[in-house]
Amino acid sequence: MPSPPGSDDDDGLSADEEVVIRQAEQADLLDVFRLERSTFPQPWPFSAFESFLGERGFLVARTRGTPDVVGYVVSDTTPNYGRDIGHVKDLAVHPDARGRGLGRTLLGRALQTLAASGAALVKLEVRTTNDTAIGLYRSEGFEPLRRIPRYYADGEDAFVMVLDLAEWDGTVTDATEQTRGDRGA
Repeated sequence: MPSPPGSDDDDGLSADEEVVIRQAEQADLLDVFRLERSTFPQPWPFSAFESFLGERGFLVARTRGTPDVVGYVVSDTTPNYGRDIGHVKDLAVHPDARGRGLGRTLLGRALQTLAASGAALVKLEVRTTNDTAIGLYRSEGFEPLRRIPRYYADGEDAFVMVLDLAEWDGTVTDATEQTRGDRGA
């Protein structure tokens, strides 16, 4: 299991592993899908990622010098009577890149994008047993709102966590600056 946020074994990314985060493109989808399948017991279908192409909140991370996606986040905004709601739908970091702050960086960039899109509140769902992700989300200001029994197809419960963007400090530190974090829901 990856190290929890704030652990002492976080070495950070080296200078030659500079991370580039940008909006996802068609050419990224196969890498994203492969990472999804290797990360989650109930992966999204390829078509789900295709449907999010063009969304400002579908971001991928690559390290310079490598062709593969090492992380991604999918988020979007839903209008809600003047107080739009952002939704972090999916977040993953390649196992070889975990514990280096990349998950935190992707989450932060997604939150900035959601704020710029007019979201006032952001929600996400996370497995109740995913202590690493829960720790990351709490450290960014997310609070559990409720527990949903049997949310996942395998019967596991989920926490719905929320963040009021007005209370979030908006600081995003690049993974190359050794922030802490890991894969999410």
